[in-house]
Amino acid sequence: MALAVPGARPARRRAARRRGTFTPLLLLAPAMLWLTIFFVIPTFSLASQSLQTGDIDNGFVLTWHFQTYSDALGRYWPQFLRSLIFAGSATLITLIVGYPLAWFIAHRSGRFKTMLLVLVIAPFFTNFLIRTLAWITILTDNGLVTGFFRATGLINVLRWLGLVGNDTLLYSPFAVIAGLAYNFLPFMVLPLYTSLERMDMRLLDAAGDLYANGWHTFWKVIWPLSLPGVVSGTLLTFIPAAGDYINSKLLGNTQTTMIGQVIDAQFLRVLDYPTAAALSFILMATIIVMVGVYVRAAGTEELV
Repeated sequence: MALAVPGARPARRRAARRRGTFTPLLLLAPAMLWLTIFFVIPTFSLASQSLQTGDIDNGFVLTWHFQTYSDALGRYWPQFLRSLIFAGSATLITLIVGYPLAWFIAHRSGRFKTMLLVLVIAPFFTNFLIRTLAWITILTDNGLVTGFFRATGLINVLRWLGLVGNDTLLYSPFAVIAGLAYNFLPFMVLPLYTSLERMDMRLLDAAGDLYANGWHTFWKVIWPLSLPGVVSGTLLTFIPAAGDYINSKLLGNTQTTMIGQVIDAQFLRVLDYPTAAALSFILMATIIVMVGVYVRAAGTEELV
C-alpha cells in the first residue's frame, strides 16, 4: 500500500492553479504579438514622426515639435470638418437603407435568405477602386440617374442643400457621399441582420396584444433590441468612411477634399511626414473621442 506524501496534494493543486493562470495568457499571446507588431509599434513610430522636424533631403530629427499639431489643424480644419460631415451623412444613409433591408432578410426572405446575404457581400468580391470608378459611369451627365434627378426636379433640391453646384451629379458632394454610402453599406447591413435575426418575434405579438400599433412596436420593442447592431453598424461604417480618400478623389472636386486625401498627399507627394503623421493622429484621436461619446450616449457597450 502506497503511502501518501504529506503536502503532495496541495502542491499538485498549486501547480494546476498556475497552469490555469498561464493558459489564458498563452491563448492571448498570438493576438497580442500581432497587435504589438502591426499596431502598437507603428503607432509609436507615427507619434515620433509627428514630433520631428527636417526635410526629405536632410532627414528628420525628433525635436518634440508639438506645434506641428496646431499648425496642421489650423491649416486643414475645413477638410477635417468636411470628412466628419460626409462620413456622418453616408452613415445615416446606410442606416436608413440598411435597416429595412436587414429586417427583410432576417424575417421575410424565407428560403432566399442565404442568396440575399451573398448579394449583400457580393460587392466585396470586386476591387474597392473599381467599384468607385463604376460610379463615374452611373452618375455621368447623360446617364439614367442624372436624367431622373433632372426630370423630377430633385436636382434643384440637391442644389439648394449645397450637394451639387449645377445640373450635374458627378464631381460633387452628392457623388462623394453616394460613393461612401454604397461602398460601406454591407458594413451596416450585416451587424443589423445579426441583431435582428436573433430577435424573439413573440415579443412583437405580445406588443400587439397590448394594443401597440406598428410605430410603437418598432420604437419600444424592435429598435431597443436592435441597438447593438445599430451601434456596431454605425461604427463600422463611420470610422473607415471618415478616413477614406478614394471616393473624394475620384468622385469629387477641389471643394470636396477629405482629410484622408490630404494625408495621402502629404505622405506621398509633398513628403511632409511630420504634418501627415500629425494629421493622422488628430483624426485617430477625434474618432476615438466621438466613438466613446457615441457608445456611452447609445446606452450599450455590447457590439455584435
